Amino acid sequence: MAQLNLLGACQAAQGIRDGLFSAEDLVRACVAQIEAREPEVQAWAYFDAEHALAQARRADQWRAAGKPLGLLHGVPVGIKDIIDTGDMPTEDGTPLHAGRAPWHDAKVVELLRAAGAIIMGKTVTTELATYFPGKTRNPHNLEHTPGGSSSGSAAAVAAAMVPLALGTQTNGSLIRPAAYCGVYGFKPSRGTISRQGILTQSPRLDQPGGFARSVEDLALLGEVLSAYDADEADMVPRACLPLQKVCGEEPPLPPKLALVKTPLWPHADADVQGGFLELAEHLGEQVGEFVLPDSAAKALDWLQIIMEADIAANYDADYQRGADKLSAALREQIERGRGIKAVDYLQAMARIPVVTEALDDVFDRYDAILTPAVTGAAPHGLESTGSPMFCSLWSFCGMPAISLPLLQAGNGLPVGVQLVGRVGDDARLLRTARWLVAAVA
Repeated sequence: MAQLNLLGACQAAQGIRDGLFSAEDLVRACVAQIEAREPEVQAWAYFDAEHALAQARRADQWRAAGKPLGLLHGVPVGIKDIIDTGDMPTEDGTPLHAGRAPWHDAKVVELLRAAGAIIMGKTVTTELATYFPGKTRNPHNLEHTPGGSSSGSAAAVAAAMVPLALGTQTNGSLIRPAAYCGVYGFKPSRGTISRQGILTQSPRLDQPGGFARSVEDLALLGEVLSAYDADEADMVPRACLPLQKVCGEEPPLPPKLALVKTPLWPHADADVQGGFLELAEHLGEQVGEFVLPDSAAKALDWLQIIMEADIAANYDADYQRGADKLSAALREQIERGRGIKAVDYLQAMARIPVVTEALDDVFDRYDAILTPAVTGAAPHGLESTGSPMFCSLWSFCGMPAISLPLLQAGNGLPVGVQLVGRVGDDARLLRTARWLVAAVA
């Protein structure tokens, strides 16, 4: 029972369903791990062990009464502290929102509860989900950053505190910490998961996702979260995505991967460059190099224009009433965003469908794009969360992306491999990711 916290989400849900252990057993194991590692990792912004155990006991009573069980019945999940929870504070990583206590759950939390999940607590975010770090440290080496902005969620999964955690990404805030912390991270296509009740940074770029210990666990989480929400502007009415079913199938043919170095390849360190070349050599004819279309070259600049203008607009109230409580880095972002011309913003927005359509060509020949998730292993020091540059293009286009912990740097820290799929092709991307993990095992 003491090792239950090491189980993945699929294993944990099945074990509870089969009566091998209770939800309370599982939560107690996770609580013990949190108490053991939290003093050094500092992944949690809010955690109440008794509240978590009370939820677990209710879950066990529900099962004992013979009631139907959801897909995540009894499974603990960490929630990034920019996602509203009706029974816990949501403080957004800033003293300006200290004590903020929403009355309602975000849609994603509502869906998790409906699936039977145990909401363990709120994980640390960087300041308003931007670049200024929170208190969290990398579980693999406490002197290194866990990445951001979903710092606590990635670290909590990596430290075996919970099998699942929610994060968000506007630029590289989910894929980067997954890569640095050596866990699986999934950013679905834009419009796949509702953003209702989540801090708005950039309406066009914000995308929720999650962290787990396997591709299968990400498929399970994604399926629970992808229910249609009529109040979400980017969602369209559709049936529930069969992520688990497709992910669990064998590909009809061995997938072909497009190795996309991007113009940023020189910024990748020797460990990343060497690791990707070895990976391509190992996969042989299943990998071919693809050169990005010219239309993608300025995507990072366009993303920065959109993101900083939106930050200036959406964080204006905080800036007006408490600029001195914001980090210098965030104040500078807001001030740059205030100076962006409307014509530049609109032109950058107009490039999104153009670049996305141009990238469709790669998927006529390949199942997924193979590209770095990060420039290297997690940087030493806690003053920065690292560079998101290898995530920016795919965030700009709203394409689904997944980070797989397949490489290791010379200093022993993990390095993620990123797979990217066509917009809306999330299930196939997960299936390809599962194949890739097996191919290099």
